[in-house]
Amino acid sequence: MKKALVVGSGAGGSTIARELQAQGKYQVTILEAGKEFKPLSWNLKRLAALRKTGLFLDERMIQVLFPHMRIRKMSDKLVVVAGKGTGGTTTLATGNALRYDQDLLALGIDLGEEFEALELELPITVEHRKHWSALTEELYSACKTRGFDPQPLPKFLHAEKCVRCGQCVLGCQHGAKWDACDLLRQAVRAGAELKTGHQVRRLLMENGQATGVEVAGVGSLSADVVIVAAGGLDTPVILQNSGIQCESKLFVDPVLCVAAPYEGAVLDRQLPMPFVVQGDRYIISPYFDHLSFFFNNDWKRPSQNIMSLMIKLADVPQGEVTSGGINKELVPLDKERLDQAVQDCQAILGEVGIAEKDMFLGTLNAGHPGGMLPLTPAEAKTLHNPRLPENVYVADATLFPNSLGNPPILTIMALAKRIAHHICTT
Repeated sequence: MKKALVVGSGAGGSTIARELQAQGKYQVTILEAGKEFKPLSWNLKRLAALRKTGLFLDERMIQVLFPHMRIRKMSDKLVVVAGKGTGGTTTLATGNALRYDQDLLALGIDLGEEFEALELELPITVEHRKHWSALTEELYSACKTRGFDPQPLPKFLHAEKCVRCGQCVLGCQHGAKWDACDLLRQAVRAGAELKTGHQVRRLLMENGQATGVEVAGVGSLSADVVIVAAGGLDTPVILQNSGIQCESKLFVDPVLCVAAPYEGAVLDRQLPMPFVVQGDRYIISPYFDHLSFFFNNDWKRPSQNIMSLMIKLADVPQGEVTSGGINKELVPLDKERLDQAVQDCQAILGEVGIAEKDMFLGTLNAGHPGGMLPLTPAEAKTLHNPRLPENVYVADATLFPNSLGNPPILTIMALAKRIAHHICTT
């Protein structure tokens, strides 16, 4: 049996590992840089009390409390958040299962079969409205009144297990939110091997083919095929360390919250992102931003008394990440769209009785990087960039031609599922 190494265990890596192992043609080994994921164990009320001590000076400190959350700072005061551990960023996401493939369809890539299969295999539901609070319903109505078209978001969710703890982005302790660790368990039960604490540095090459990978502190591991799915920030670094040129088309999906004091909002204990408003290359959704709550001085009030709407922007793909760091700035068009989105949020909050003078912004952050090895129409059938050796594939958001500006997990999984099929049939 041939050997396959899958680098990364997030949405793409877990999907492709399960698919390849199930086909029986490959013995799969999954290499995850982090450790086994565990939800945040700290009591949030106690952590909130510690804010008064002034200890929380820098967003990167959250890694001390929650090692699975990786924080990097860039220009424009932009904070990039990613998951480090089994399941990748899916464990820290809000569990949105949105099909968003317009740009792929424009390239001639139709993943309809893969989306349909995933929707049958996974606990995807829009039947979560019974968990909405009265305030969420009021915000939904306010969006309609203002002429927007709010739509409930499909969720990776076992709705009957949801207790509305509001901690989806810190790991679900109740088994309600689905994440990619489920696929990893399926892959392991089928015979795959999962190795945590294995940080891949580069591909090992010989005669134009990959022979395996180099792992920090471990050495070399051999393989017949290598799938790099380490995420939009780490995959490009691995490729570039291996002599494979990427493009300076990094996007990060910036997030900015517009918030206000609101007695008894209790948004921190609601299902995050219950519905979405689609704008011009941005979305708006109710969301309590824990990062801003702990590290932004404007958020120094009780969590239950903060109202917040999240903006997620589809930024212009312009920037890069190397082993030396991230080079990324928002261009004028990004800032123009972000300003318009802020105005939309102010209008929605105004509809529920909040004065604009009382509103404040959150910390500009991002968590959906990608785009540095974008697919083109020439790769519509194979999803394989010609810069890669024949036995090396990429299976994460690095392949997206543009920022989605929307939750990418389901679309990444559909891509990975197609790539797995291609590997097994060639």
